[in-house]
Amino acid sequence: MSARMTLDAFRTLAALGLCAGLAACASAPAPGAVADPRTPTEQFVAQVSAQPEEIRLAAHAQGLSPNQAGALAGFADAWRETEGGPIRIQSPAVAGPEGAAAYRTAEGARATLIARGVPDRLIEVVGYDAAGAADAPIVIGYELHRVTLPHCGQAWANLASSRENKVQSNFGCAVSTNMAAQIANPADLAAPRDMDPADAGRRQVVTQKYRAGEITSAAKDDKADGAVSQAVK
Repeated sequence: MSARMTLDAFRTLAALGLCAGLAACASAPAPGAVADPRTPTEQFVAQVSAQPEEIRLAAHAQGLSPNQAGALAGFADAWRETEGGPIRIQSPAVAGPEGAAAYRTAEGARATLIARGVPDRLIEVVGYDAAGAADAPIVIGYELHRVTLPHCGQAWANLASSRENKVQSNFGCAVSTNMAAQIANPADLAAPRDMDPADAGRRQVVTQKYRAGEITSAAKDDKADGAVSQAVK
């Protein structure tokens, strides 16, 4: 083989290698992206993690102190804003006066949470082994869900290369990130919430009206009537 033919073959192989490299760059997913998404909005997924949100209260012989009641009120308000789930009150298992103080403080905390709007069915009081520590705290907490948003625009592929008709590497990232950032409770991204109980009373009223051939919708409110003013201001 002549030197001329060898040089031409080398150039051909180099060109093919460069094309293959460009094609690989065009099809490579962006950092944090799903490898083979079906649609652009499925290419980036917000990561949801559950972390314990806790408050620790020292046991007092007289029960909950005013400072503890104020801190627990703020805890309950934060629970309501984040649409938290069940709250667990963990009381230390200790003997003697310390055990009685822990019991009074735990019961005071439970009463305060109920007074702040936490349903009784969502509060669980359990004991834990304090290993004989007289100063063991009452631990009150629930699971708080946090969302980690994907980072967009970290790497861009060749937008002009679409031979494989695949989703471009950063498409859908901004949409997925904005949707995840606007959801009030990140737990909804992890799993659907339970359905609220049915209103049996309202269902009975509607059923009776339907059987009687009456209108089943709610009565019209005359105060809701109105017209858009055509006056020029």
